[in-house]
Amino acid sequence: MNLLSIFFLSLPLWSGVPTDGESLQYTINWPSGLSLGEGRIKASRSGANWSFELQFDAAIPGFAIADNFVSLADAGQCSLLFERDLQHGKRKSKEKITFDQAAGTAVRETQSGGGKTTLQTGSCAKDALAFLFHLRSELAKGRIPPPQNAYYGAPYNIRLQHKGSERIRLGDAMEDSDKIAATIKGPASTIDVELFIGKDANRTPLLVKIPLAMGQFSLELVR
Repeated sequence: MNLLSIFFLSLPLWSGVPTDGESLQYTINWPSGLSLGEGRIKASRSGANWSFELQFDAAIPGFAIADNFVSLADAGQCSLLFERDLQHGKRKSKEKITFDQAAGTAVRETQSGGGKTTLQTGSCAKDALAFLFHLRSELAKGRIPPPQNAYYGAPYNIRLQHKGSERIRLGDAMEDSDKIAATIKGPASTIDVELFIGKDANRTPLLVKIPLAMGQFSLELVR
């Protein structure tokens, strides 16, 4: 699930997406609609840079999930640092990716003796969390980002397709959204995710549908 917690930002270039101090709350739902936990997205600015945080706290019977992702981007929408701290049941892992945009490289470091790996990147490389905010910014300008890699440890190729406008239910209200189909291809798997992005000025993510072995899970914005 965390792998698909797809995605970061900056100044006037971003057309106001997102807002400094943005804090969004989500419920994580079983295929039946019952909640199994919650997620949070936060954005804040420090000087010319933006920082973003994505958190998940969920509990499948006998198996707790507590994941935290932190991302830092410069004024040109390019990633500087991506950190992930995962806990799935008794298994814990920590990793960070440090980006050198000038050199076109990223260094991936796994804690607890995991070593380092240097990755070759394209210009203005984006981590997975950064890419989510990049998508929002591009939608605010009436565009869909072209196919590109987003970094979540290894590079994951993301292809997006606009599927039109759709009214969706959030709680007791109906909201207008843009439906985006995302095909995410990694080193060993490919998965299709549906994102429903609000038509407000900040292009707020309203709903994400993720197919897993146990069925289609969803993350739904809590107003």
